[in-house]
Amino acid sequence: MPSAYLPATQSPSSTAAADSIHDEVADNDTPSLQTITAPPGTRAVVYLRVSSSGQVNTDYDPEGISIPAQRVACVRKIDQLGLNIVGEYVEPGRSATEITKRIKFQEMLARIRQDKDVDFVIVYKLSRFARNRIDDAVVMADLQKRGVTLISATEQIDDTPVGQLMHGILAAFNEYRSREDGADIAYKMGEKARKGGTLGRAPIGYLNTIDRQDGREIRSVAIDPVRAPLVRVAFERYAEGDATIKDIATELTARGMTTRPTRNRPAGPISHTKVAAMLRDRYYIGRVKYKDDEFPGRHEPVVSEELFDRVQLLLEERGFAGERRRKLHHYLKGSLFCGKCHSRGVQRRMIMQRATGRHGGHYNYFFCRGTQDHTCDAPYNNKELVEAAIEEHYKTIHFSPEFIEGLRNVMEELLADTTKATRLHRKQLETLLKSLDVKEENLLDLASDGSMATAKVRRRLRDIAEQRQRISAQLDEVLDDLGQGAKYIDLCLELLANPYKLYLSASDETRRRLNQAIFKHLYIHDEDITAHEITSPLAELLAADAGFRTSQAQNAQGPAETVAYAAYSAHTAQQEGAVPSAGAKLFIDDLLESVHGRADSSKTCMVREAGLEPARPRTLEPKSSASANSATRACRRPHRRPGQPTAREPIIAGQVPSRICNLVRLPAAVGAVRR
Repeated sequence: MPSAYLPATQSPSSTAAADSIHDEVADNDTPSLQTITAPPGTRAVVYLRVSSSGQVNTDYDPEGISIPAQRVACVRKIDQLGLNIVGEYVEPGRSATEITKRIKFQEMLARIRQDKDVDFVIVYKLSRFARNRIDDAVVMADLQKRGVTLISATEQIDDTPVGQLMHGILAAFNEYRSREDGADIAYKMGEKARKGGTLGRAPIGYLNTIDRQDGREIRSVAIDPVRAPLVRVAFERYAEGDATIKDIATELTARGMTTRPTRNRPAGPISHTKVAAMLRDRYYIGRVKYKDDEFPGRHEPVVSEELFDRVQLLLEERGFAGERRRKLHHYLKGSLFCGKCHSRGVQRRMIMQRATGRHGGHYNYFFCRGTQDHTCDAPYNNKELVEAAIEEHYKTIHFSPEFIEGLRNVMEELLADTTKATRLHRKQLETLLKSLDVKEENLLDLASDGSMATAKVRRRLRDIAEQRQRISAQLDEVLDDLGQGAKYIDLCLELLANPYKLYLSASDETRRRLNQAIFKHLYIHDEDITAHEITSPLAELLAADAGFRTSQAQNAQGPAETVAYAAYSAHTAQQEGAVPSAGAKLFIDDLLESVHGRADSSKTCMVREAGLEPARPRTLEPKSSASANSATRACRRPHRRPGQPTAREPIIAGQVPSRICNLVRLPAAVGAVRR
């Protein structure tokens, strides 16, 4: 509803006019917008705006200081032109960069289009109207089409050619100022984050404070003595593994934890969505984030990094298995699937139920979800018997000692050769960079002496810059230490050396981690394991182990590759006789070739180009992507069966570490299990 009206016959001073307008709206019954009449050609509306709500809340006047000041200037201009005010539209705390979000502005435009009772729009400055040239042009075209003139109280813009020129210049300048201010604010926010400062409102558990030192006001963050201990309780309760996020939200509410009140919303109970966000917020371990970068913060951490990492591991595990933790907790939930449905090509999860016997005893069962809607008639499975069946099943998934020894020996040779190649490769790249620096200096000398055309020098300097960028990128990828990758592979080999023994002595939470790290699905029917699906690359490693055992046996049942492919199909729950994918076959063949090569005392590579050890390019000079691909294809080696002689190809440094990680991609839970 408009809030100010001024008859054209009045001619008070600007300040008195503005005050009388405001008082009239506050104290009297103001007629509706449609009932106010004025002679055509003199009808004007006033549009007032400030960019932020903070500009409104800076004075005893509810409108602040800026809005009344704008009104005084607009009324003065209207008095000079002899116009009648038929409406006022006030926009407190709205940015001019997006007109669709300005409610009062849209109401004003709707009135102009529908009622057609406005001849002039009065603004304090053009920047109050729009700070985007496109929006300005679109709205101005609409106003001109309807015979409405925009007037600035402080700037000379009108319908004359000079006024339109000034309008265009001011519109472009206002957009420039808006963008420049935005870039300046973004830069300052980034600098504050780099120095460890907190951007905006601190999360729950902290309080925004003002530290006054030597006459300066420094906005800082302090620990909330009331809420911070409860935040710590939330992390500790979740790390215990027994409570869900909703359980923690309910417990925090019962302990009296509330959200911090804001200007528009009072304090209230904390929701489970806020608890979930809180458990993943690295701000609580003393880190601040700006865009995609993270920096050490100046604020005091609420929880330790060790506790935070435990919580993240649990969050990932529960998301990985797709489990829904409700009243009944069990380490097998989320890993068991119905074997009968699987035999029909249907994937259904097993859920747990507690039943009460005739004598008051409690019994836990796993059953297929299909029994609830009568799409599966599989029997219920006793919890204790299922647990025992899985314990026995762990005896079937282990590496032979000979396979472990062979793979470890191959990795040791691979790492030794890679270390030498890495150092050589790094030295070559550094030499290339130095040569580019010399070339660049020589070109600059030729340019300063006038011995070479400037355009030619610039072109060659650009080429040198592109070469330097490519070589620097290669240098960044070169890693000197592969020890962590080797330790990780050795850890996984040790894990499956005797997983049955480890599983028997593990706690329930450790068993959960083991099941999720090794198995994608465990299929149950009649309290027995009918099939399983093992995670990659463990399935490929176990298949290679089966083929290796066959190659070492005196009475081998078929070729090693055939046995390995059959084992892979079994470990990935495929139909009997199914052929592994091309990638899986290549991986298995390479593993067999590598370990088998130890028996021949020939140094075979770990895998071919698709595995750990890629073929070596013909040159280290920077190439285009097309020529690099051609070189890779030219160096591709034909496939070799175990025992076939081959030439040893050097390892390209910097590419092996990522492929080592691809070889063993067990979840981080495996490391936690071993520790």
